[in-house]
Amino acid sequence: MTKDRTRFKRYDGGDPLAPPVDLAEALDAIGEDVMAGYSPERAMREFLRRGGQDQSGLDDLARRVAEKRRDLLRRHNLDGTLAEVRELLDRALLEERKQLARDAMMDDADRAFREMQLEGLPASPAAAVSELAAYDWQSGEARQAYEQIKDLLGRELLDQRFAGMKQALEGATDADRAAVNQMLGDLNELLEKHRRGEDTQADFDEFMRKHGDFFPEGPRNVDELVDAMAQRAAAAQRMLNSMTPEQRAELMQLSAQAFGSPELMSALDQLDANLQALRPGEDWSGAEQFDGQEGLGLGDGTGALQDLAELDRLSEQLSQSYGGARLDDLDLDALARQLGEQASVDARTLQRLERALRDNDLLKRGSDGQLRLSPKAMRQLGKSLLRDVAQRMSGRQGQRDLRQAGAAGERSGASREWVFGDTEPWDIPRTVTNAVVRTAGAGRSTRGGVRLEIGDVEVQETEARTQAAVALLVDTSFSMAMDGRWVPMKRTALALHTLIRSRFRGDHLQLIGFGRHAEVMDIEQLTALDAMWEKGTNLHHGLLLANRHFRKHSSAQPVLLVVTDGEPTSHLEPDGEVWFSYPPHPLTIAYSVRELENARRLGAQTTFFRLGEDPGLARFVDSMARRVDGSVVAPELDDLGAAVVGSYLGSRGPRGGPGAGPSYGDWFGGRGFWVGD
Repeated sequence: MTKDRTRFKRYDGGDPLAPPVDLAEALDAIGEDVMAGYSPERAMREFLRRGGQDQSGLDDLARRVAEKRRDLLRRHNLDGTLAEVRELLDRALLEERKQLARDAMMDDADRAFREMQLEGLPASPAAAVSELAAYDWQSGEARQAYEQIKDLLGRELLDQRFAGMKQALEGATDADRAAVNQMLGDLNELLEKHRRGEDTQADFDEFMRKHGDFFPEGPRNVDELVDAMAQRAAAAQRMLNSMTPEQRAELMQLSAQAFGSPELMSALDQLDANLQALRPGEDWSGAEQFDGQEGLGLGDGTGALQDLAELDRLSEQLSQSYGGARLDDLDLDALARQLGEQASVDARTLQRLERALRDNDLLKRGSDGQLRLSPKAMRQLGKSLLRDVAQRMSGRQGQRDLRQAGAAGERSGASREWVFGDTEPWDIPRTVTNAVVRTAGAGRSTRGGVRLEIGDVEVQETEARTQAAVALLVDTSFSMAMDGRWVPMKRTALALHTLIRSRFRGDHLQLIGFGRHAEVMDIEQLTALDAMWEKGTNLHHGLLLANRHFRKHSSAQPVLLVVTDGEPTSHLEPDGEVWFSYPPHPLTIAYSVRELENARRLGAQTTFFRLGEDPGLARFVDSMARRVDGSVVAPELDDLGAAVVGSYLGSRGPRGGPGAGPSYGDWFGGRGFWVGD
């Protein structure tokens, strides 16, 4: 009996039925950037920064973080507590004057003296509050308003260090204030012991047993308690630093009136000193410029400074500009607090995407420590490019599927037993019949179905198909990169490489890049090739390498595909040195023509793919194609892949021969056209 191994985990947001991350879209974008010259690491970072079609990227999240930061500074100011003090003071003075005016029993001299005291108060609210400390209020409403000032200051100062204290202590009794003072005394004692390294977990547990109600976040040890308090205390200090000198002086003078006793301020000063000593790495000296109209009290202002600090940390995390940066560094809880739950879901999706790209073997770190596209990634990218080519060739999705192009030939109607290496389609009726006969012959019932074995499988026979030796020559000269043809060239090579490796495994493909000189390249080397800034188009050298490839596979049908945007301007001398001349030298042309005719004598079917509208290039390519019964295609850049793949498929058809193949004008939707033969 097996145990139920069902596991549950905490819901982390987002749509639980959402599809997995789209690696195909990411891989297409990364591959495009890699072929444009980016490193795979940078290409991956750029995709994560931009995001996908339906996925927010890091840049969008960073923009929203920056917007919230600007909004906090533009909407608020730090005058909220002082404004509230001025309002309570004005109310107290108004009620006192009204009481003096209507009190008929008061001695006129006493009334005049009191009115003179009120009129002579300093303009500074802090100084006025201090001077009124000894005033004998005649109005109960006035006395209540004045006491509210002291109560407000105490609650605001506590709210700066303990979030929510302003509301919690509203209407507090003397016993409540005594409990606060006791908590502050015990807290400072605990922190001082911690500074000396003399505290124990038991000390912390005893403190939380007595005062845990003041710490709803539930710290588990002294360090967690200090971390939480130091961040807010540092924000409180930054708030003071952000005030004007006048505001700061007013607040410092008013602080002595908190709860009617200077003891509170003394305990808070001691607390700040302990926290700063324990966490000197916090930002205790920063400041911000608040320019808005909405006043913030001390507690709310401290919270705003904490938000600003958290937004700054998120901005740094989203920038991913520091060494060893990973999206796992993102604080998803902070992102949800600041931008909402959907932002956290978007960031989590980006994290999953980054992990999938690394964990699914799509990006490999080489011996030099740099990320590279893995062979698996190259195959997936090639398949994606091939699908794009198929859609362009068909004119609409689904009309032509390149999987059919890989069949071993036309079906003959016969079938035979499968052998290792066969790629022909199964003959399903014959295969099932073989399984039924074998099962019945062994005396077993077929009512419950039959099991297929390897010996049962038969495949449909097809007519023999000639192998091809394909040489794709791609121009890697300076002009290809300068005129925006670099990436389409690489996409074309990868699409053809994928088609042959996946559907025409018997064919032999060689990729040859020709700039100032030519070079045989594997597909990884070509797709990662940086732009060549050396001048020269050495078609002669490229054809030499192609003919060597054809001779190596003498039993295969040679197929020569040349992608270029310029006339030959360099060739190889007999001693192996490169000769360069612009305009093209007659000797360079002669060498190129000679090697092209050697390819024709080897039986090569030749197609030139002319990029650009240069008349000189058009005349040269047309004349070259006519000499060898070849063809010329002048596609748009977006259709280059479809043109090359289509030409290759045409050479593999039953009518294979020079110039054979389908009408590409239909495939290109009229944007490409045939010239020459």
